[in-house]
Amino acid sequence: MGACPELHGYTEWGSQTPELPSRVVHEYGIFPTIFRLYREAHPEAEIGCIYEWDGIKYLTDTLALNHYALAPDYQEHPTTLCDMATEYISEKSPNLFAVIFDNPDHVGHADGHDTPEYYEKLKELDGYIGRIVEAVEKAGMLDETIFIVTADHGGIDKGHGGKTMPEMETPFIISGKNIKKGYCFDDLSMMQFDCAAIMAEIFGLEHPQVWIGRSIPLFE
Repeated sequence: MGACPELHGYTEWGSQTPELPSRVVHEYGIFPTIFRLYREAHPEAEIGCIYEWDGIKYLTDTLALNHYALAPDYQEHPTTLCDMATEYISEKSPNLFAVIFDNPDHVGHADGHDTPEYYEKLKELDGYIGRIVEAVEKAGMLDETIFIVTADHGGIDKGHGGKTMPEMETPFIISGKNIKKGYCFDDLSMMQFDCAAIMAEIFGLEHPQVWIGRSIPLFE
């Protein structure tokens, strides 16, 4: 959403509607998201979002999507979300696609962050990301694609939400067409809502004044 809770109004885990009034809404009464901006600029685009946590659909503006779907319980079907992602890429060649893995959060709560179990889960997810990259390549889109891998929060012990840097710092990995290689922006600051602004720059979109997210110099 390119903005903080004071502006978009979603303030609680599991929010389905804003607890605070959204500062701006579009014609369907929803705060503008990157999905909506891209839809308005490219009405014929293929836009998708699949996820393992059902709550995400209330935050992405499903009216802007061609396709959205919840994967079955990953405890019983650990590879299904990745299977769904590769199938969608193969069949639809999407222009904008979000894949939301929920597994690391649950392992962090059950076994703890910064534990062998946690890193084993990340290793597993790295394999899924590899399959998604391979699907993009097989679809003939690799040279035109940009991948972003990030997270909504960190963790400490078996929890998160507190005032520690391991809980508040998140990874942001970006790779693909015209992205600087080997670049690390240690000298720059970035907040999670900057992701939307970075994506808007990638797509050449002018983002709303209400967005406070900003891009950073990632491009060659």
